[in-house]
Amino acid sequence: MKTLLILIILILPNWSFSQQVADTLYNPKIQNAVYEHGEGPTVFIDEGHHNFHTKNGRYKAFSNLLERDGYIVKEHKGKFNEIDLSKGKILVISNALNEINVDDWVLPNPSAFSKSEIKAVKKWVNSGGSLFLIADHMPMAGAAKDLAMEFEFEFTNGFVFDTINRGPAYFNLKEKTLTESIITKGRNSFESVNQIATFTGQAFKIPDDANPFLTFNKNYVNMLPETAWVFDKKTTKYNVEGWSQGAYKKYGKGRIVVFGEAAMFSAQLAGTKKRKMGMNNKVAPENYQLLLNIIHWLDGVIE
Repeated sequence: MKTLLILIILILPNWSFSQQVADTLYNPKIQNAVYEHGEGPTVFIDEGHHNFHTKNGRYKAFSNLLERDGYIVKEHKGKFNEIDLSKGKILVISNALNEINVDDWVLPNPSAFSKSEIKAVKKWVNSGGSLFLIADHMPMAGAAKDLAMEFEFEFTNGFVFDTINRGPAYFNLKEKTLTESIITKGRNSFESVNQIATFTGQAFKIPDDANPFLTFNKNYVNMLPETAWVFDKKTTKYNVEGWSQGAYKKYGKGRIVVFGEAAMFSAQLAGTKKRKMGMNNKVAPENYQLLLNIIHWLDGVIE
């Protein structure tokens, strides 16, 4: 464990704090677009809560992929309310932050959303809306904790690491860490996924009525520092075997997908060496298809 801590402190901060820009050349093939260009329903990407990932920023590849699939992707700039939410079919929230943590990734990490906003989102989903909630490691997990709990997903405001192998985490069907489901199967064999890679993030507990995508094995531990990326012998840590990093469920007339890692759905170039991180990384060739499958389920294309 001591060796793991040293590796985390020396290596992983470079992934987090180095400059990350969108990989504008990433353009994976879509076998069969759901809609003609611009004829699909509206997908909102939240940009009203100091989000680390935005439509034309670090989630440019995310939004481009959905637009190529026929969806109309728009920024949601303001606070959440029922009237504005009713204008879209799917709401994507990725790495929202409370204002006090925008430039200061230390505890405390209060909610990024007001109680009235959480109430509005919950009512909108219950009435038929679809929520795609993505919250990375601390402090983003803490900022989304209250919203997640409204749907009975229990976020942990920490970092999850493999104690055996450093680098990306792998979830696959063979080891049953990736759960086969209607979403991982897609609409046909061309859309099925067998292995997914993630890049750090958090671990969370899912409710009994939810279905997991990604499940951690016995090698993973959760670490809860007071300052992001700063770990020592006093840092709280525990095993998270059986916990999740991705899950989904129906809620009322609506649907919700929850993930504890955001870079996996981006395509970024990190640092001075422009290292590929996300869907464009060679270790994650199927991540983009999982993203499409998730959107298709949230849209009701996959039943």
